[in-house]
Amino acid sequence: MLHPREHWSYSAISQYLRCPLQYYFERVLKLPRKSTPSSMVLGSAVHSALAFYHQAIASQQTVDRSQVIEIIVQSWNDRSNRETIEFKEGESQSQLIDQSISLIELYLTEPPPSNIIAIEKPLWVPIITSSGQVLEKPLLAIADLITRPNEQIIVEEFKTSGRSYSESEVAMSLQATCYVHAVSSKFDEVPDVQFTVFVKTKTPKLQRLSTFRSPSELERVGDLILEISTSIDARLFYPIESPMNCSGCSFRTECKLWRSSRKIEDERQTLQPMNGKHVCSLN
Repeated sequence: MLHPREHWSYSAISQYLRCPLQYYFERVLKLPRKSTPSSMVLGSAVHSALAFYHQAIASQQTVDRSQVIEIIVQSWNDRSNRETIEFKEGESQSQLIDQSISLIELYLTEPPPSNIIAIEKPLWVPIITSSGQVLEKPLLAIADLITRPNEQIIVEEFKTSGRSYSESEVAMSLQATCYVHAVSSKFDEVPDVQFTVFVKTKTPKLQRLSTFRSPSELERVGDLILEISTSIDARLFYPIESPMNCSGCSFRTECKLWRSSRKIEDERQTLQPMNGKHVCSLN
């Protein structure tokens, strides 16, 4: 495992906020996902190609289009060999590989980033509440790209999306707040955040949105994580059912069988094999 040390991450925080029961299934019981949404695989392929491209720039190496495309194809093939990819109606792997390539080619036509400081570098930082309490588990943030094009540090986050982002989404992004907190702790200066959104419309496009965070917003992250941690210790795990949460969830079967997790005395026996499948033990 890449990061064995117990820690908080944006993905864990946002997962609990989105659906505490999904958090319970995946991060407490550690149930394996039965399938991976195709959108997640596409996003991973694009991120792998971007990291390869940025590493080459940082090393002052020349990169041609074929090398970047090879990274995308390899990423798709590796995931399809390891996992069951869940495609939407009308999708195919070859179609989504082509879409991944089209998105990356848009980025390659633009001027490359300058003064790269870090590429997907893990940053371990303490979490401090507004009252000065230091939480037991640190925050792990892995920003896609950190640059200093001028005097200001910029944290760059790359997203793939079926639609354009709004200014309010970026302004309210918890991920941006986590990254600003981490970079501020490591570099002793407050960065700006730039979202580069690869929009998967019929004609692909790139969207760039910038945001910043105030000191009070950074303190609020510590308070939020403290409350989540307290809720987890109290075993507050419950479903938040919505089309957005449930349609692509790998734990739909377990969720339908769920009753209050407070009734489960031994989590290791929560799932019992039955006819080759896992089902929830509710008593």
